[in-house]
Amino acid sequence: MELVPLLGIALALAMDALAVTVAVSLSQGGLNLGQRWRLAFYFGFFQGGMTFGGWWLGGNLIKLISRYDHWVAFGLLVVVGGRMIYEGFHQKDFSLRRRRDRTRGLSVVYLALATSVDALAVGLSLGSLGVMILTPALVIAGVAFGVTYSGEYLGRWLGQVVGQRAELFGGLLLVIIGLRILVIHLGGT
Repeated sequence: MELVPLLGIALALAMDALAVTVAVSLSQGGLNLGQRWRLAFYFGFFQGGMTFGGWWLGGNLIKLISRYDHWVAFGLLVVVGGRMIYEGFHQKDFSLRRRRDRTRGLSVVYLALATSVDALAVGLSLGSLGVMILTPALVIAGVAFGVTYSGEYLGRWLGQVVGQRAELFGGLLLVIIGLRILVIHLGGT
């Protein structure tokens, strides 16, 4: 596969990861180096892994999976975003509260899975075209890693703009991303 189209695909796939990274950074009040690396690793790993997994499954499953992928992504983002919204409304002392680390545990897995469902479909498509998958999967993983790592700075800046209600805004952003995925996929069917 040629490099320019591959980079275009990788950047397109990484846009949801970028938006979710901004939301997580916003809700956390910025990310430390370890959190940034962890989030970038998970997003990159899932993007590349799902691309490879889709290729491995083969082109015959694309119709079955494409019927439900948007619902899975929507559900995962709404669960995490809804929890963030709830916590944004129900924590009164913002200076003393301990923020949940969205870069650990099931939260980061849900977010990484939700942002990489489209990579599964890309992998399925590449498999049906007979494309060798190692280079595309590595490029997609690398771009997702880089976009996620650098996207944290945008979230940190937005957190300074919205202040104490950053977790609420981050949760709303995740729900909006989930709704956008759902609307795009339902509108296209």
